[in-house]
Amino acid sequence: MPALLIIAIIVGLVLLFSGIFVGALKILLWVGIVLILLAVIGWLLRTIRGRA
Repeated sequence: MPALLIIAIIVGLVLLFSGIFVGALKILLWVGIVLILLAVIGWLLRTIRGRA
């Protein structure tokens, strides 16, 4: 998995947990979810294309 995707997952998780723990900053929850989804989709595409 490329370093950029790993960093995106870590940042996404940090923002996700920050959004959960800080009720006033709910936008961080959505940003974290979007970053995690984008990183997972990127990883899946790279894995699928690598095997083909």
